[in-house]
Amino acid sequence: MKTVGIIAEYNPFHSGHLYHIQMAKKQTGAAFCVAAISGDFVQRGGPALYDKYLRTRMALICGADLVVEIPSLFATGSAEDFAACSVALLSGLGAVDFLCFGSEEGDTAPILHAASLLTEESPLFSARIKEELRRGASWPQARNTALLAMVREDEAGQAGNRKADWNRLLGSPNNLLGIEYCKSILRQKSHLIPVTIKREGSGYHEQNVEDGRQASASAIRAILEDPYFSWQETAQEKNRDISRLLPHIPEAILPLYREGRPLCADDFSLALHLALLALDREGTDFSLYEGVSAELAGRLKGCLLDYCGWEGRIAQLKTRQYTYTRISRSLLHLLLGMTKEDAARARKAGFAPYARVLGFRREAAPLLSAVKKRSAIPLVTKMADSGRILEGQALAMLRQDIYASHLRQGAEAIRYKTPVRNEYNHPICIV
Repeated sequence: MKTVGIIAEYNPFHSGHLYHIQMAKKQTGAAFCVAAISGDFVQRGGPALYDKYLRTRMALICGADLVVEIPSLFATGSAEDFAACSVALLSGLGAVDFLCFGSEEGDTAPILHAASLLTEESPLFSARIKEELRRGASWPQARNTALLAMVREDEAGQAGNRKADWNRLLGSPNNLLGIEYCKSILRQKSHLIPVTIKREGSGYHEQNVEDGRQASASAIRAILEDPYFSWQETAQEKNRDISRLLPHIPEAILPLYREGRPLCADDFSLALHLALLALDREGTDFSLYEGVSAELAGRLKGCLLDYCGWEGRIAQLKTRQYTYTRISRSLLHLLLGMTKEDAARARKAGFAPYARVLGFRREAAPLLSAVKKRSAIPLVTKMADSGRILEGQALAMLRQDIYASHLRQGAEAIRYKTPVRNEYNHPICIV
């Protein structure tokens, strides 16, 4: 019984994700698919559009057989931490054979080659990164420049890649994430076999939804986050926004889209401001928090009382070196109380010392039996049991997940003026 793993955010789930699941099973010959997904906050540094339970149901309806949650500390972390935690989680389940990811490259060989170069960072490589950072480059730019410097033309030719190919490889977001996955597999000596599927449709950040290609999740979010968007339409006139979305959403989950209650980063603006004020009153150094440098902490301190929303806060802090995502992640870590010390302890504990099960398909009984038999990490299916089966760092990380979800659930209840289930009374998703 072969099983393929997928790492995703499904923010939100669209037809490209359905294609990925189908092709992952077909290409690997897997009978089952395990999806490791971000919870209620995501790697770009903000809330997921829809809550994790709704996104879990979407994934299960569209072919995933088991869905587990990536611990929030690393689901909201850098690409390197996100990948390391996700690979550790799927590896820890013991029953997953392959890791299948989408990439612009569509070929694992150059991705694995780049990953092998990055796995053991030489002193020269680290020095080059620091040099580029001093010149004002962002971290991704600095790393890519340093990697290119390591690849001589003749070495690249031997690997089947010219310098132009390396530029293309390192200039594509899904390729970069694939490199991080492969790097984590190599570093952790994981048994997972990496497989990639060429990504089709619009680019990762492309906002166009009307050019005939599969729209990106970013483009779909842009429509759904619009405060004037509505699923309502009259018999006399069709809603143009709905017409733009329908080609990109699997028909089977369209009712879930209509049911969902989307949130955006600005729904957490007041919560962020209160968190920052509380830390400032206590005299807490902002740079103690994950992703917050001393320089960024100083800039934030300087504009602390210039109140604005979440997006406005990013605009206050954005520079050539600090990207939108880097700042948003830093603000999110401050809001969620995630410190550098927390992250260091979690890395030392193996990134994913437990697996929180969000949902499964009834037909996946053989997979569930295999996971229960082979898993090297505790499985959490009922929150009431978590205090009994987890301890130490694992329990601390799960409590952080619970806190993050309760924060999102509170924001949803306030925005939509309706009761929301919490982490202790929300049932596991079974399809």
